[in-house]
Amino acid sequence: MAEIRNYTLNFGPQHPAAHGVLRLVLELDGEVVVRADPHIGLLHRATEKLAETRTWIQSVPYMDRLDYVSMMCNEHAYCMAIERLLGIEVPLRAQYIRVLFDEVTRILNHLLNIGTHALDIGAMTMVLYTFREREDLMDAYEAVSGARMHAAYYRPGGVYRDLPDHMPQYVENKFKSAAAVKRLNENRHGSLLDFIEDFTNRFPAYVDDYETLLTDNRIWKQRTVGIGVVTPDRALALGFTGPMLRGSGVEWDLRKKQPYEVYDRVEFDVPVGVEGDCYDRYLCRIEEMRQSNRIIKQCIEWLRKNPGPVITDNHKVAPPSREEMKANMEELIHHFKLFTEGIHVPPGEVYAAVEHPKGEFGVYAISDGANKPYRLKLRAPGFSHLAALDEVGKGHMIADIVALIGTMDIVFGEIDR
Repeated sequence: MAEIRNYTLNFGPQHPAAHGVLRLVLELDGEVVVRADPHIGLLHRATEKLAETRTWIQSVPYMDRLDYVSMMCNEHAYCMAIERLLGIEVPLRAQYIRVLFDEVTRILNHLLNIGTHALDIGAMTMVLYTFREREDLMDAYEAVSGARMHAAYYRPGGVYRDLPDHMPQYVENKFKSAAAVKRLNENRHGSLLDFIEDFTNRFPAYVDDYETLLTDNRIWKQRTVGIGVVTPDRALALGFTGPMLRGSGVEWDLRKKQPYEVYDRVEFDVPVGVEGDCYDRYLCRIEEMRQSNRIIKQCIEWLRKNPGPVITDNHKVAPPSREEMKANMEELIHHFKLFTEGIHVPPGEVYAAVEHPKGEFGVYAISDGANKPYRLKLRAPGFSHLAALDEVGKGHMIADIVALIGTMDIVFGEIDR
């Protein structure tokens, strides 16, 4: 008789589905996965350790590079941790701007996830559609911070600057004709708020297009329905958060349960799944994009009517304006001390968490009164999700492991930290 034995297979460590470098050691019985052992650390950024040698403000750009598709949400948790230690109040306009960009970031994240998840499973068209919409939102990032991805726009005490009154325009060149430039600049003649509002008016129709492509597509359903089922109790026990938890039917969203900034002032619904499979988690993300669109509209309406400061006036935390700094000795000293030494944060410990697109992203910081953190620990949502891959993947085929990595929305920058 033929000898039957299990095979051990290296899955990775360069698998494109994982947005980074995941190495899975799979023990297989034929095509069926008996055990999945995720190996991480191949993209280690040493963010937590680096933060101990940088001033509080210098670590803000490091946050962008953790989950590099949800940049501003990472900064948000970090800035909130510093603000709680300092006990400072963030101006209301800055809070609305933060919520606006948190939701822009949520849409950016889910667009990438849905596009690449479909691509991993074999639906090629989807990612072309979702990247088209990401382009507009990336332009909003660029208009406000100068960078398309690593914005470093949030600051302890508010945001770096107010929203711009003009959008950058395309210009005619050898690659773009006058007609093409005119078409590209159609929605760029007003302010950034006008540009984002134009996007929010168009976006629901785009989401309908994604649903036309995927929601009732029988191949998509064959690949996702009943795959990676997690019961509500197990989802809680495994430390799931975000769409991974809500897909299992647990209505937990920090924006509702522990509101921060102005989330208690805006109206939105929290979508939950029923079956707890890959398909339900996909549906949750689709509906979350619609709800984010709704929140953005409310923020735009408020921001239009209410001008005001966008960063704290405490000059031990935020620099004075250039004008004040050049006219006043006191302000010049503040400016000099702030950019040479940084902020001195009172001793203490704090945990601040935000409802990141992937789940609960938390920053635990300990200060000893110096100008840099004594210790920083990051709670990355993807880490708990990946840890469950062995349990969730048991009994599935190799091809289903790709579907599971897609539904977990894994980005290695935050998992390896």
